Amino acid sequence: MAVNIDTLVSQFQQKDKSAFEALYSMYAENICGVIHAIIKDQERAQELCHDVFMKIWDKSATYDTSKGRFFTWILNIARNTAIDELRSKAYKNQKKNLQMDSFVGILTPEHEMNIDTIGLQSLLKGIKEKCIQLIDLLYFKGYTQKEAAEKLKKPVGTIKTRIRACISEIRKNGGL
Repeated sequence: MAVNIDTLVSQFQQKDKSAFEALYSMYAENICGVIHAIIKDQERAQELCHDVFMKIWDKSATYDTSKGRFFTWILNIARNTAIDELRSKAYKNQKKNLQMDSFVGILTPEHEMNIDTIGLQSLLKGIKEKCIQLIDLLYFKGYTQKEAAEKLKKPVGTIKTRIRACISEIRKNGGL
C-alpha cells in the first residue's frame, strides 16, 4: 500500500509516533549517508542522524510545504548538523588525539617506525626546530593557524610568515 507523503508529514507534524517511525525508516539510511560523507566517521554519523530526527521531531511545526520537499528540509538540517560537528571544538580535539592503537598493524615488522620510513628525514634536513614544531602542529596535529599561534604565543601573522618560510626550505630540499 503506497503511503501519501503529504499525509504522513501532516501526521508527523501532529506528533504521530507511527508517522515518525515511517519517515525514519524511509529516510534514515540516506540521512546517515549524507552525514557520513561530510564527517567521515560512521559511528558519529549514526549518532548525529538520530539527533537530526530528534530535531525535526521538535521543529516539525516549522516545516512549510510551500518552501520545498520534506526530504530536502531534513537534508538541510542534516547537512548543517554535520558541518556544525566538523566545526566543533570537541570534534577537532578528537581528531588531534588519535590513539596509538589505531596504528597497530599498519607497519609490518620489517618496517621500523622512524622518520625516514615516510621520507621526511631528507626533506627536513637543515630545517629549524621552530619549523618542525610548526609543521607538526599544522599538518600532523590538525591545528588551525590561529590555534597554533595561541599555542606558541605568537601573532597569527608571524605563524603565516613562518610557515611560508618553512615550506620554502622544504622545497629547496626537494619536497612539495
